Amino acid sequence: MMKMRIGLVALLIVFELASHVDLEVASPSTVPAFLWSPHLQSSNGEMDEAVNYQIMSAKDLVDSVFTRGGWSSFLCSEKKLDQPVDVALVFIGRELLSSDVSSNRNSDPALVNTLKNLYTASNYSLAFPYIAAPEEERMENLFLSGLKEACAHNVGVSNIVFSDSCFVEDGTVQKLSNVQSFKDHLVARKETRKEGETDLIVLCSKGSESSSQSDQSHSDREIISELVSSVEKSGTKYTALYVSDPYWYTSYQTLQRFLAETATGNATAEATTTCDELCKFKSSLLEGILVGLVLLIILISGLCCMAGIDTPTRFETPQES
Repeated sequence: MMKMRIGLVALLIVFELASHVDLEVASPSTVPAFLWSPHLQSSNGEMDEAVNYQIMSAKDLVDSVFTRGGWSSFLCSEKKLDQPVDVALVFIGRELLSSDVSSNRNSDPALVNTLKNLYTASNYSLAFPYIAAPEEERMENLFLSGLKEACAHNVGVSNIVFSDSCFVEDGTVQKLSNVQSFKDHLVARKETRKEGETDLIVLCSKGSESSSQSDQSHSDREIISELVSSVEKSGTKYTALYVSDPYWYTSYQTLQRFLAETATGNATAEATTTCDELCKFKSSLLEGILVGLVLLIILISGLCCMAGIDTPTRFETPQES
């Protein structure tokens, strides 16, 4: 019985080590988020710049935007502030990572410089460099559900608009197709918006590959610069949030490429059999675990067989004939 317990404990240790290694390999990268406003101020009336270096989940980021960022104060009808804003802009990128902001070698230096300039030039700004990107739910859906939770009694947003590239589950929200339609919407709302009302505008990037396929598409930097410039020229008070959510886009892009290659029959042997470094590491790890289990079972079986051998403790002396 004791030998069986030892064997079970050994197996549990092997599986526990394997699960820890797999979790470390599958751990997602972090993404940055920036919140700024040239019209909002801190409680003491001075410029407020803060950076939260903690690694936080996407849901915690949304909660921080509504609480610490003060968005619930002007997006909820029962919590109106003395310094409201007319428009709350949300930019959801698809490719920027935390390493792109801290490192000189980044995928889009123009976007990083634009965000840094907007952040440092604003009266009120918050930065969240390390956000664990959501893998089960899109950022736009998290933001919409966070808005409903923060304004449980009555959402004070008079007009909510999403871009058609956002995958929101709520089918009642209005969607616009391109940057020019958002500009026209902002001009129209400036004339019809009542005092104290706040509009919420959410734009989701389509990624660099989608931008390269269409001449009318804009990069993340161009979208942010054009809309912010349009809002500032019109004299509209605004606050803005940029957050990156690259993993849904990457998964969808990979699936779309695979389906396209399968449909056209252009899938090559290299595309279907190539194993990258992560694939090689996981295959080697799985092979080592299987070999270790076989050797462990052999060892336990041998110990049990040796323990089952019943040899006499003494031998009788042979009788003389």
